[in-house]
Amino acid sequence: MAEVINMPRLSDTMEEGTLAKWFKKVGDEVKEGEILAEIETDKATMEFESFHDGVLLHIGIDEGSTAPVDSIIAVIGSKGEDISSLIKGDSTPEVKEEPKVEVKEEPKVEVKEEPKVEVKEEPKPITQDQPKSESNGRILISPLAKKLASEKGIDISLIKGTGDNGRIIKRDIDSYKPSNYGHFTQPKPHVKESSYEISNNTMRKAIAKRLSDSKFSAPHYYLNIEMEMDNMISFRQQFINTQNIKISFNDIIAKAVALSLAKHPKVNSRWYDDKILFSEHVHLGVAVAVEDGLVVPVVKFANSKDLPEINSEIKDFAERAKNKKLNPSEIEGSTFTISNLGMFGIESFTSIINQPNSAILSIGAIIQKPIVKNSEIVVGNTMKLTLACDHRTVDGATGSLFLKTLKDYIENPVSILI
Repeated sequence: MAEVINMPRLSDTMEEGTLAKWFKKVGDEVKEGEILAEIETDKATMEFESFHDGVLLHIGIDEGSTAPVDSIIAVIGSKGEDISSLIKGDSTPEVKEEPKVEVKEEPKVEVKEEPKVEVKEEPKPITQDQPKSESNGRILISPLAKKLASEKGIDISLIKGTGDNGRIIKRDIDSYKPSNYGHFTQPKPHVKESSYEISNNTMRKAIAKRLSDSKFSAPHYYLNIEMEMDNMISFRQQFINTQNIKISFNDIIAKAVALSLAKHPKVNSRWYDDKILFSEHVHLGVAVAVEDGLVVPVVKFANSKDLPEINSEIKDFAERAKNKKLNPSEIEGSTFTISNLGMFGIESFTSIINQPNSAILSIGAIIQKPIVKNSEIVVGNTMKLTLACDHRTVDGATGSLFLKTLKDYIENPVSILI
């Protein structure tokens, strides 16, 4: 018996999917467990396996097309099986065109026109207005105008006077521009307006919808803090030298954030209309930029993992995110999110909360600048962090206490290992 294959719901927020690629065509045999297609969701591109044996009898959506969840994308059954009743709602009825009545036109009588005699006009001589001069050939010009023309190197025979009887006066010299003005200036090339457009894919639509919902439903407010990073820089280098693992500043901050959240569960919370859910575990979302937008893979139980484990997971997530190979379970369930633009030289920024989380931390670049230590001005390294909070769940004092704990961990990173 034929089996209908519907567009699967591959994530909790997925409303539609794009069929990125078919690995089978109509008439091909399909075995259970074989990859049938590649589907692009709002968060990643997933390989979709067949759960049935048989022959691919029908494809309901072309590559590159989008369809809502649960709509028919394929039918698998026995060769020659009648599936018309299954795909009735999925097919488009054929529209027959009415036969066109052929109308014969009467032959047109060709009328030959008499050839026209072309009359060429004699070219008219080009005349230029010349300055008036006296009968003896002397050009009428005021003494002041003559002096100015001499100073500017202007040939007065080329100037048309506007004074009495065509006399050249001062204003004629001042306003004169030679006919070859700008001759040595290279003409600018003709520049045309240019633009192009691309269709919004499933991921971009989902990002637009979720961030719009978050920004306009959660009352955001922001807390800013600047931290000294000299100890962090030394700690990282010592860790790399002793453990031979190239951890990043982001890895250390992620661990510090996870430990701080464990001490401040109110920041590690979710808002619902009838309750607030406080999570004692920390599932840390780490924003990763990809070609089509942004994905947030989740380091599960981050507060219980050491730096090498966090480093390994974040690095693996980043590589697979760029190839759209993350699984739905790896991008769901975050309780808090961090977003780092420091590697792009951004000193500080604000992020939109990744709902249903109550907060998100924006991490800026490490900047070297003069700072005050022990009442003296010295050169030091600092970093700015911005915490965006949902005021329904996180009050100002709550967010501030979280940042204070985080500051202690970052400025004294050895405490992370204790």
